[in-house]
Amino acid sequence: MSLESCRIDVWLWRARFAKTRSLAAAMVEKGAIRLTHNGAQTRLDKPSRSVHPGDEVMFAQGGRLIAVRVVQMGERRGPAQEARALYEPLDTAN
Repeated sequence: MSLESCRIDVWLWRARFAKTRSLAAAMVEKGAIRLTHNGAQTRLDKPSRSVHPGDEVMFAQGGRLIAVRVVQMGERRGPAQEARALYEPLDTAN
């Protein structure tokens, strides 16, 4: 893996959670993204915040709560199969 961190808006776009990078940035700016990094959860407010492998990202999309663990950063916005390799789903039914 060549990159250790990535902007959250870029990562959401590469992982295909947002159709455009500006939509991903808007999700972050409205406070819709929660990031757990080193055990501390924060609500992100700036698209320039970094995400790292092992971080957990949680947000609502389409009426569902999405919770994933970041596995890798990716180098581009590729096909869906490549995007799914960037994260692993977490069980949100607590």
